Amino acid sequence: MYGQMDGSALFSGGGFMPSQATQVPDSGVSPAKNRGSQGVIPLTVKQISEAFHLSDDKSNFVVDGVEVSNVTLVGLVTSKVERVTDVSFTLDDGTGRIDINRWVNESSDANEMAKILNGMYVKVNGQLKGFHGKKHAVAFSIRPITDFNDITLHFLECIYVHLHNSGSKAREAADRPPSVAGGVPYQAPVSNQFSAYSSSKGSDDVLNVVLEFFNDPANLKNEHGLHVDEVVRRLGLPPNKIKDAINYHVDVGHIYSTIDDNHFKSAMNG
Repeated sequence: MYGQMDGSALFSGGGFMPSQATQVPDSGVSPAKNRGSQGVIPLTVKQISEAFHLSDDKSNFVVDGVEVSNVTLVGLVTSKVERVTDVSFTLDDGTGRIDINRWVNESSDANEMAKILNGMYVKVNGQLKGFHGKKHAVAFSIRPITDFNDITLHFLECIYVHLHNSGSKAREAADRPPSVAGGVPYQAPVSNQFSAYSSSKGSDDVLNVVLEFFNDPANLKNEHGLHVDEVVRRLGLPPNKIKDAINYHVDVGHIYSTIDDNHFKSAMNG
């Protein structure tokens, strides 16, 4: 079980390592269901709130370009409600709140939930669900946290997995030739309409302009980021220069690709 792993397992290929998660195919076709083969991915509530479905299939959620089903959460228990067949509560991890449901089918389930009290920090392993646009988790194990180092460890694991998955998508994007919607390669403009800009602006200026555009508060609010075409249209710069700048910022981790190879978002928190 993931919760029983020691800290060294984080980097040794055990438990929830991102390589076990299902990478979203670039074709945009929903991958086959394989919940049984997926690992348990540590996430924050904020990451879950920003997750989206790859398609109308509604099978799993996508976080950092990776299909996610089973997750680990750590947070504070509030609003616990006990019923005959289940127990529910709200988990607050400091980044947001999410409803947790635990079915009580056996006496062991009831005994487990009897130890869970309001105001207690817990670790939850469960499966993400969505209903009428609201996300929640159905838990298959919940345990109280007795060592508060486990809280710090959880957030370190979330950071590690986020960087790993975001970096994987960034490397894939960097290895591909620049493209626009429909897979048509960018071509340098035939006209000299940008010649004045090219002669007066160096590559560093273009890099700064593109990064500032992605970091603009209004653009940070876009859930799926910005399409390359929109960046070109609004900045009025040569498409090849903008794509080169985007590739550079992806390589160094300033921005990352989101729903496809043409949508990008700043790594800054919106």
